[in-house]
Amino acid sequence: MVLTEPPLTQTDCAECPIRHRAVCARCEPTELEQLESMKYYRSFEAGQTVIWSGDRMDFVASVVEGIATLSQTMEDGRTQMVGLLLPSDFVGRPGREVAAYDVIATTSLTMCCFRRKPFEGLMIKTPHIGQRLLEMTLDELDAAREWMLLLGRKTAREKIASLLVIIARRDAALKQVNTTTRIVFDLPLTREAMADYLGLTLETVSRQISALKRDGVIVLEGKRHVTIPDFDRLLGETGDDADGGPLI
Repeated sequence: MVLTEPPLTQTDCAECPIRHRAVCARCEPTELEQLESMKYYRSFEAGQTVIWSGDRMDFVASVVEGIATLSQTMEDGRTQMVGLLLPSDFVGRPGREVAAYDVIATTSLTMCCFRRKPFEGLMIKTPHIGQRLLEMTLDELDAAREWMLLLGRKTAREKIASLLVIIARRDAALKQVNTTTRIVFDLPLTREAMADYLGLTLETVSRQISALKRDGVIVLEGKRHVTIPDFDRLLGETGDDADGGPLI
């Protein structure tokens, strides 16, 4: 595993930007102190490998800043991206010593890491952590099912809109703002990365983003700075109903 130094200077959990959404969200002050004793920060550059599938994984971690991808390489060398890791997402599985996927930094990435064995011991003694991790795992399962629908059944326009909704919702949750207001964020993925993730060509991604911009669904400054004037209108472009489920 290739790491860059130095680690973040920020060490106070109370000031952490993902504190309210991370695995430690419900921890009491004494529990946070125990986590402090086993945590360390690591930073990765865009394109850098965090860990390869099959490697021994001696840590678990929360994404603090940036985005990483989860991917698997098939026997013939083809690679399939199977998930995104966004800020507050959890990396690794307690009780599992080997990484199941390649984890690659898509942007500059900062992770709050915990030594796996001490973390597993703390989970046994601290129900708050186990309960929160279960909730996050179930959310991840729901997201995986939605992604199967997105890749298999949605049109190119619906795929782009759905990805924008995912990123916008996470950004709003981290900033603790309501999606009923105008949402502004910097798109963390290049169009090439979006194409790879969505199973589209670069030209199709660019064409569909331009169409959403032309139709007033999004406002785009440069290639990355996105404003969503009406979140409900963007939701309407995803092919999902008002509750977020697929239209049947």
